[in-house]
Amino acid sequence: MLYLAVFAVPLVLAFFLTPLVGRLARRWRFVDYPREPRRLHEAPTPKLGGIALLTPFLIAVGLSLILLPLTLEARPDLPHELRRLAGVIVGSLIVFLVGIYDDKRELSPWPQLLAQFMAAGVAIYSGIVIYEISSPFGGPIHFPAWFAVAFTIFWLMGMMNTVNWLDGLDGLAAGITVIASLIFFVHSNRLGQVSIALLPLALAGCALGFLPYNFYPARVFMGTSGALFLGFALGTLSIIGGAKAATALLVLGIPILDVAWQIVNRLRQRRSPFLGDRGHLHHRLLDMGVSHRRVVLLFYLLCASFGGLALLLPPGLYKLYALFALGVVAVTVLFLAAQESQLPD
Repeated sequence: MLYLAVFAVPLVLAFFLTPLVGRLARRWRFVDYPREPRRLHEAPTPKLGGIALLTPFLIAVGLSLILLPLTLEARPDLPHELRRLAGVIVGSLIVFLVGIYDDKRELSPWPQLLAQFMAAGVAIYSGIVIYEISSPFGGPIHFPAWFAVAFTIFWLMGMMNTVNWLDGLDGLAAGITVIASLIFFVHSNRLGQVSIALLPLALAGCALGFLPYNFYPARVFMGTSGALFLGFALGTLSIIGGAKAATALLVLGIPILDVAWQIVNRLRQRRSPFLGDRGHLHHRLLDMGVSHRRVVLLFYLLCASFGGLALLLPPGLYKLYALFALGVVAVTVLFLAAQESQLPD
């Protein structure tokens, strides 16, 4: 019943809140107009969906704190968990508010990066730090404090930008968030981390309730506020939820490698890596003639498949092999898509 409540409440709230937010966005002129080639929608679309994602999540988190059995609340590590939870909430609010401003005024990349850095700093201050990773040869690899902090900042900012850049096709970022959150939930629950498992479950409920209005053709966009919030939430929950780096990399491997590919490609062409274009894998697949819905469903299938591997494979070398296979598949697909897009009509 606890799991059902924490999942169903944000789902229902997001489902009924999203159309209201869409109407408010039009009234307040938070609207995305199709003025650039990378904009795929044909009609002006409200883009204040971040409110319909963050608000149900916060309510679900409060509900989980109320409904959590007293036997669990009596654990000695509860104050540490509450501190990390506060870091998730405060950091989410930072990127959400800056994202709201960007949805209205379209900030340059640097203020957004600064907000992401500040949110990552809040997470680290609250104790959300990657101090170690599992070695494929057995046992953990411990990081010195300075490297752990630097790696955590890199991880969280990378996750935020990955989800933000994923939000280029209707329903893509929201659907992958649902898949990744459910994988994190199953993993944490299997480890016996009941209270922690509630967080990705609540996030999955929010994204799933929002998805019917965001799937192609979208009636409401999540905007920068929603994308940065989802990215920060996934990044922090992959640390505190026991999902570990290997699991998160398997679930989100294709989007992460696509982002890395685009950064390298833009730098190679002496362009800013932060200026958007139609070079992402999902854009290239569209240009190759694959329909919008099929591209999104293909991403869903790939993320769910590799996420299932993350749950089924034992830790160690098997996950390393799976990561290597994922990298080979992703790089091959990206290379072929790039070559196809360069062919003359």
